[in-house]
Amino acid sequence: MAPLCRWGLPAALLALLLCPGAGVAAFDVYASPEQLVVRHGASSEINCSTSCLQPTIGGLETTMSKVLLDKQPQWERYRVSNFSTDTIVYCHFTCSGKQMLRNISVTVFHPPEQVLLKLQPTWVTVGRAFTMECRVPAVAPLEDLTLTLLRGQEPLHTKTFGGATAAPQEASVTHNSTAHKDDGRHNFSCRAELDLRPRGGVIIRRTSEPQALEIHEPMPDNQMVIIIAVVSVLLLLFVASVLLCFVFGQQWHQRRRGNYGVQAAWRRLRRSFRA
Repeated sequence: MAPLCRWGLPAALLALLLCPGAGVAAFDVYASPEQLVVRHGASSEINCSTSCLQPTIGGLETTMSKVLLDKQPQWERYRVSNFSTDTIVYCHFTCSGKQMLRNISVTVFHPPEQVLLKLQPTWVTVGRAFTMECRVPAVAPLEDLTLTLLRGQEPLHTKTFGGATAAPQEASVTHNSTAHKDDGRHNFSCRAELDLRPRGGVIIRRTSEPQALEIHEPMPDNQMVIIIAVVSVLLLLFVASVLLCFVFGQQWHQRRRGNYGVQAAWRRLRRSFRA
């Protein structure tokens, strides 16, 4: 017997011992979508498939409610409903006694339903400060949210949120700004963006109702000087008129008293001659 024949069977046995799965045909399991982003309480379809030609067992493992919509030897399609929290679901198939899994990461989001903007005060003088406050109730995941305060289309301030939990929370941003002369010609608003693209979703945008700021310009210095001068002149004229009235009144009173004295003396003189 040739040396190669003598060593062929032991070598094959050794290969089986070292690679116990070598006698099982390799196969893959696929999940579509590979990442799932779904709104809280909504449902979605998930497709599980395999490259095994004749799988013995297949299915979808999840704690959510599921319904089998369609099935073929190499794939199964399910509707999973009532997503409430972030979770992981599994597609699995068994082929020739070997089982393989494929997991799907599920992100449950709460969109920014309301974006509320408040300007304080709404009446402001040029050069004075005013405050912009924006609130978004019950949004998740908060770490994917960006709030932008806008003057017209110009961003004034942007805030992102990190290290947040998966539970819905209120997001807010406050920004102090200085009033400018042309602010009265622009609307102010707040834009919320929930960017779910890294998780396999899309960007969800919502903008607050626009609000206007009533701007008043301070009075120039030269106008103030003119007003002060006019007021001072009017005050002096008023005081002078009061003094003149007082002086003329006294003189008129004295003249009346003087005439009465002459007439009285004349009467006394006439009575004395008659006597």
